[in-house]
Amino acid sequence: MLKVSVIVPFFNCPFISHALDSLLNQTYNDIEIIVINDGSTQYKEKIVPYLDKIIYTEKENGGTASALNVGIKLATGDYICWLSS
Repeated sequence: MLKVSVIVPFFNCPFISHALDSLLNQTYNDIEIIVINDGSTQYKEKIVPYLDKIIYTEKENGGTASALNVGIKLATGDYICWLSS
């Protein structure tokens, strides 16, 4: 099976847990979930229950493109995709 890296840029989004639940409930098993906190000040507590199942990093706010670039550098999958939080 080929690994899929899913990059999830996150900035003050109350729906981050819905996005992560969706990824964790996929039938395809070889998924690497990379959450990039792009300087959020709100809703970070919603990520805590997932920390043992995801790759998580924080950075200063720079916008979606800069968060995606950080995620791409961390990705180890054969394929890379993006899921908005």
